[in-house]
Amino acid sequence: MAPRDLTKASNNMKPIDHYERQLYAEGFRLIAGVDEAGRGALAGPLLAAAVILPGGFDVEGLADSKLLTHLQRDMWFDRIKDGAVSVAVCRSFPRRIDSRGLHVSNLRLLRLAVKALDIRPDFVLTDGFPLPGVRLPHLSIKKGDAVTASVAAASVVAKVTRDRMMERYHRRYPRYGFDQHRGYGTASHRAAIARYGPCPIHRMSFKGMGLYMEDRETYLRLYGRELPQPSVTVEDERGGGLPETLEPDGEPAVIDLENL
Repeated sequence: MAPRDLTKASNNMKPIDHYERQLYAEGFRLIAGVDEAGRGALAGPLLAAAVILPGGFDVEGLADSKLLTHLQRDMWFDRIKDGAVSVAVCRSFPRRIDSRGLHVSNLRLLRLAVKALDIRPDFVLTDGFPLPGVRLPHLSIKKGDAVTASVAAASVVAKVTRDRMMERYHRRYPRYGFDQHRGYGTASHRAAIARYGPCPIHRMSFKGMGLYMEDRETYLRLYGRELPQPSVTVEDERGGGLPETLEPDGEPAVIDLENL
């Protein structure tokens, strides 16, 4: 079904569940929001979450995950997980992202997250990306994670899930500071790559990582600097959302949120 696209309307003064209310008035009841986390990171998995909130769910204070504090995101994560009609999260690992490309991987994960919901939605809201191949009515909204409750909820679930995974990866690879920057290209992260080289969860196709492989001398000149010692020792931790291998069979996988 062809997507609807709405990008021109101003949403500054509208409540965050404005679109959901409109869709409820049109007769839709199971409205799924879908969003991703980790799109721009240099390391770690890409995640997509889909969330169906019940009618009447209290969304006062819910916002795009990037606008919430760490404590607020954790609080909303628990509220959404406990109160949602259905929640699903899927992941894709760096090797697959490198081989398929980021955009293709992202769209695939968004579709899979919708498909992984244990209740079929009758409408899907997305954050800016139309979803070709989704055989459901769907609407792509510019900055959807900031102006629609369902997409904001998916944004929170995806980010909190990924952040917790990166904290566990920090225990496996403590030199890089994944517990601080979550794999994004901060100065300290690039400095760690300059000093230690990439680890197995780095995305080698991303800008900057290619420079390291092609011209390490230039990379060291641009990003090398002194780093503090890691605060924990290297540990090969199992569970908690981490796979036994970095590229498990059947990837991308649906994540069990109860293990986080």
